[in-house]
Amino acid sequence: MTTHEINERATRIRIVVTDVDGVLTDGGVFYGRDGEMMKRFSIRDGMGVERLRERGIDVGIVTGEKSESVMRRAEKLGIQIVYLFCKDKPAAIREIMEQHGYSASEIAYIGDDVNDIEAMRLVGLNGAPSDAFGEVREEAHYVCRRPGGHGAFREFAEMIIEAQKEMQNAEKKAFGFGVE
Repeated sequence: MTTHEINERATRIRIVVTDVDGVLTDGGVFYGRDGEMMKRFSIRDGMGVERLRERGIDVGIVTGEKSESVMRRAEKLGIQIVYLFCKDKPAAIREIMEQHGYSASEIAYIGDDVNDIEAMRLVGLNGAPSDAFGEVREEAHYVCRRPGGHGAFREFAEMIIEAQKEMQNAEKKAFGFGVE
């Protein structure tokens, strides 16, 4: 897919849905006697959530894990669309469409492993971190330069934000208004 085609798709995005492990984290997890103790999240990715929200773009989480740390991170970032322990990610995407009124072309999804591929195929724009599983990178419209847990989500968010800014500036210019 060309950069122009990716940018065109990005201009329609109203919600970005992300996997967690391997996208918002580096895929590692620390375990103790009582189970999962902690995951490492990138603060830069959190800023990506905030910047999307400033532009009126919502964010959702769909993950196969059931994790207290994911819930706490979602709460801190104000993410209200959260699917934990999700074994059918395409069904979650369809439910997000139905419950929140998004069309497939208005949804972006970023994932890193084979359990994300079917969800990626349902949406208007999809992406993958640089260290995603090979099959996922092949499926992705946009492959980030950054790996999971180290700014991949932020990079994907910024690409969408920039495409939407460019479109708005072109519209303003066409109608004789100032540009951002």
